[in-house]
Amino acid sequence: MFEQATSIPPGSWVLVTGATGWLATHIIKQFLERGYKVRGTVRDVQKASWLTTDLFKSAQDSGSFQVIAVPDLADLKEGDFDAAVTGVSAVINVASIVSFDPDPNKVITPTVRGLTYLLEAAAKQPSIQKFVHTSSFLAATIVRPGIDTRIERDTWNDAAVNMAWADPTPETAPMRPAMVYMASKVEAEKALWKFVEEKKPHFAVNSISPSTILGQPLVKKHIDVPTAWLRHLYEGNSVPLKRLAALYEIDVKDAASLHVAAVLDPNVKNERIQAWGRHCDWNAILAVTRRLYPEHEFMEDLPGMARLDIQVDCSSALALLEKWAGQETWRTLEETVKDNVDGVIEFGA
Repeated sequence: MFEQATSIPPGSWVLVTGATGWLATHIIKQFLERGYKVRGTVRDVQKASWLTTDLFKSAQDSGSFQVIAVPDLADLKEGDFDAAVTGVSAVINVASIVSFDPDPNKVITPTVRGLTYLLEAAAKQPSIQKFVHTSSFLAATIVRPGIDTRIERDTWNDAAVNMAWADPTPETAPMRPAMVYMASKVEAEKALWKFVEEKKPHFAVNSISPSTILGQPLVKKHIDVPTAWLRHLYEGNSVPLKRLAALYEIDVKDAASLHVAAVLDPNVKNERIQAWGRHCDWNAILAVTRRLYPEHEFMEDLPGMARLDIQVDCSSALALLEKWAGQETWRTLEETVKDNVDGVIEFGA
């Protein structure tokens, strides 16, 4: 799989925004393993020094990895990405605002503005051949039992956008932070495709829409977040889990592989790639953990688990995994859970 024709040759520079994030670190790791050089954007070089002094130290020492400071999305100005994109052959935009602030002006507006500034900076660089944007399955629909949407190319989660911008009511206020986050994914991806349609950039653009990401944490900080679902499960904290009666999950390694493939495959251009993985629930995951870790006492099965009826075609994602990662399908739930829980144990849950 390493001898296939690629959009950019090994040794090329790839820019990954939001380089300290969980998915971003896996994307960086896979590009480095394939012989590419990676530049990562961070908000504070000093606070992100673990990237260069620990996780990717050997790549840093060999000149294959570097970090560059770019302001927080909320503080970005036009031109702030100019230095970051200079000389790169591909851009992967992973950075996102995950504050879950209920104010759409503090989440949606800067997210869209930041993506637009990045696209405009990339458009000025003739070296760039590919631009890949990390979207989300939530950009297509609200994901909950009872919704039976069929996801097509132009399916959008407009319900979340409407709720995010509407005046909150006592009934909608508790949901508002989540809806604002979902709406930021919708509006950002719509802005991406609007840019492609209106500006017709010289580079090919793709978006990847992963579902709930599980799998191997590469550093402790990636399990010290509210969305470290399997840490909650391992520690017996059922409260956050009960908010998700059912889910689609994708292994972080598969999600990273799809970003790499969307850059390297010469035939993947202007595609909206749905990467939802498999349907499961916490009880299915608990069954796996009890089997893999019989010495640990896990919580009882959770009541109220449900089935999701959303229809989505992930065939293009699976074809890319087979072509570029040598996999016939998604990584198994057992592999994902083991990688995730082993990381939770390693980093001191």
